[in-house]
Amino acid sequence: MTSLQGKVAFITGAASGIGKHIAEVYAAAGAAIAVADFNPAAAEAAAAELRGRGARALAVTVDVTDEAAVDAAVSKTVAGLGGLDVLVSNAGIQIVAPLQDFSFADWKKLLAVHLDGAFLTSRAAMRHMIEARRGGSMIFMGSVHSKEASVLKAPYVTAKHGLEGLTKVIAKEGAAHGIRANLICPGFVRTPLVDKQIPEQAKALGLSEADVIKKVMLKETVDGEFTTVEDVAQVALLFAAFPSNALTGQSLVVSHGWFMQ
Repeated sequence: MTSLQGKVAFITGAASGIGKHIAEVYAAAGAAIAVADFNPAAAEAAAAELRGRGARALAVTVDVTDEAAVDAAVSKTVAGLGGLDVLVSNAGIQIVAPLQDFSFADWKKLLAVHLDGAFLTSRAAMRHMIEARRGGSMIFMGSVHSKEASVLKAPYVTAKHGLEGLTKVIAKEGAAHGIRANLICPGFVRTPLVDKQIPEQAKALGLSEADVIKKVMLKETVDGEFTTVEDVAQVALLFAAFPSNALTGQSLVVSHGWFMQ
């Protein structure tokens, strides 16, 4: 198994879905985990589960759109777990609607979570990584929508495209400090976030929920299969454990062939 022994990982949105599974895979590889989530009870439950498996884990409550809260959460992680080596900026939300019906408030809310959250967490992490002089890895959760568009998702597609640019800038600026940055671009993963979209898209597109899955979500895959949390977590492990700057500033699409570079 790829080792993260002695490393400390700060993972946002880690109380459920993709983030939780990444935390589990990292813990199994030897990392100490800061379970950072907006829901304090869920964060503590996920951290307790990791501790029950023998991992070092700390629950950290954080709103990734709040500058002071992010700085405090990262500082708490460094103090409680002894450092910070890996950031996984995974927290996200989804709101779907035609552009003409999209409220400005919802547009700003979605961009704040995805883009402001990525900026604030990466800035706080970079400050600690530079000060500690031991390098680090920053991993951002993009999407196939970092590469192409889908209907009903104007702010989501905009945000995910933006994350690719942020990743490349951090890769260039972080190189002198041994800090790498990479982007994971999953296809549809059957998480609560995606489950919520199915009836919403069915209503907006006038389709059955089964047709949303078959004709919209999985239409362009090679096998009609959802990407799994395990698929994504294994890529996150690769990015976190890679031993050199050879793998930085990159985006890796994990989508059953939905998008091919």
